[in-house]
Formats: sequence, structure tokens, C-alpha cells
Amino acid sequence: MNFLDFEKPISELTEQLEKAKQIGAKGKINTDKLVAELEQKIEEARETIYKSLTPWQKVQVSRHPDRPYSLDYINAITEGNFIELFGDRNVRDDKAMIGGMGLVDGKSIMFIGQQKGNNTKMRQYRNFGMPNPEGYRKALRLMKLAEKFGKPVVTFIDTPGAYPGLEAEERGQGEAIARNLFEMARLKVPVICFIIGEGASGGALGIGIGDKVIMLEFTWYSVISPESCSSILWRNWDNKEKAAEALKLTATDMLSLKLIDGILKEPVGGAHSHPEKMFHSVKSELMKQLNKLSSIPADELVNKRIEKFCSMGVYSE
Repeated sequence: MNFLDFEKPISELTEQLEKAKQIGAKGKINTDKLVAELEQKIEEARETIYKSLTPWQKVQVSRHPDRPYSLDYINAITEGNFIELFGDRNVRDDKAMIGGMGLVDGKSIMFIGQQKGNNTKMRQYRNFGMPNPEGYRKALRLMKLAEKFGKPVVTFIDTPGAYPGLEAEERGQGEAIARNLFEMARLKVPVICFIIGEGASGGALGIGIGDKVIMLEFTWYSVISPESCSSILWRNWDNKEKAAEALKLTATDMLSLKLIDGILKEPVGGAHSHPEKMFHSVKSELMKQLNKLSSIPADELVNKRIEKFCSMGVYSE
């Protein structure tokens, strides 16, 4: 089990718990009472810590290596009834962007999401969840396919940003994301977006234009990461905590600014502490929103989506 730096009290109690269990397993001493007390203390410590997380700590939780990724949610929600589709029909298949059709309670849904890896080899294979232009073009291809057959689109956002490499820019990274924004706004099927981890910059927006945008409790959504913001303003990463506070990137901030439509509460300790509970919550929210959106005529759906995003921010003419 991995622990973040602010989870040190939980880590220490967990070590004591493991030792108590090992002693009990040897059968010389009955440690049942001690184990129960330590488990209770761990839950209390976790609840106390997670009740008052700072914005930077929430960023850390969103990046937790044990946190569920897009494929975890999709496989759990569809109960194995997911068929992945590949390629952008132009360059190649981008492993950082996954998508395909899945069956949920008898309904066919097009799922799209950014995928990170859970070990070093898979992180490299998935390019650390940073899609290239062909990833966004694959996502758009699948969205248009869903529209053709009248199937809703559900996206899972979890990326530190679109891949910033030279070759990505040469293949039209900016144009690919801009095209997705334009086309997603006009899709004539329901679009629901879940931010399940990091929601950074245009990399997140490229699959983030939806009728409903829902953030998990300990995720973040911003034009720039705290580290990058700190490096621009202070020429180093030392002020990342201050940057996280100033960026107003938490789910609570996003909801108060009317940039998202809802917050999905996570289990105490984050989604990684009880993934099954988180899968159930996401599925329930997904079906609830889908049932509401399915009754809205296509033209009205598009108009409401466009009005929603056009009303964001403050400007003058």
C-alpha cells in the first residue's frame, strides 16, 4: 500500500496493525482486541485527515498510484461487457486514449477516457496518460460513431495534459483538441463527463465538453498544473502549494464558479481506499444523469450544451 506524505499517521498505524496481525498469526498471543483497536484508530485518523485537505493535498490524492483509472471504471461499470475500439484511421492507435462500446443495464454506451499505467512499463506504454493528436482524433471518431447510432457518450478525464512533444505539435495537437471542442458541442446524443483524477489544460477539455460534467471529490480541473504555474510565476516548483490555492482548481471551487455540474463524494481516504464503492457511485450517477438527458430532444440538447459553455466566465463586448 502506498501512502502520501500527509498520511504519515495512517502509515504508522498500518505498520503497527501488520505487526499485530503477524504476532496473532503465530498463535502465541491473542491480538484480536489490539487489531480491532488499531483498525478503529486508522479509520478515525483517515477521516480526520481527509476532512480538511488543502488544494495541494487534493492534487496529490488525484495522482495517487493506487487510484482507479478509466479502464477500471469502465470494466466495473459494464461488468466485463466492454469492447475496445482502436485507431484514428489516419496515423496510429494512441494507447493514452481508450474507447469502445459497453453495455450498462441493457443500454449501449460509448465510453472514452484517458488511461494511465499502474507500473513503470505500463506508464510508458500509456505515455503517462498524455494523448497525442491521434488520441483526440480517435476519441472524435468514436463520438461520431456513437452519434450515428444514437448512443450516449461517457468520458473519463484523467490526464496531466496533452502530450507536449515536438512530434505531437507537428501532427496538429492544438487543431485536434480544438476540433473536438467544436464537434462535441454539436453532438446530437447525451454527453456525460467524469473527472476521475487530474483534469489539466486542453488535454482534459479535449474530451470534456458535455451536457453534464461531474468531478470526483478529490480531483482537480485547471488550465495549468500547480507545478507549471509555480515554475512560470516563481521560476521554480517550490511554490506549488501556493499556486494550487490560487488556481481554485478543486471540485468545490469549480462548482462555485459554475464550471461543473456536480461533485461525486469519494469514500473516506479517497477512491483508491474503497474502489468498489467508487465504481458503484459513478455507475449510479451515470445512470441517473443518462435517464434525465435521454428524454431531451437532440436539438434542445445541443442548444443547452452550447448555451451552458458560452455563459461561462466574465467578458464584455
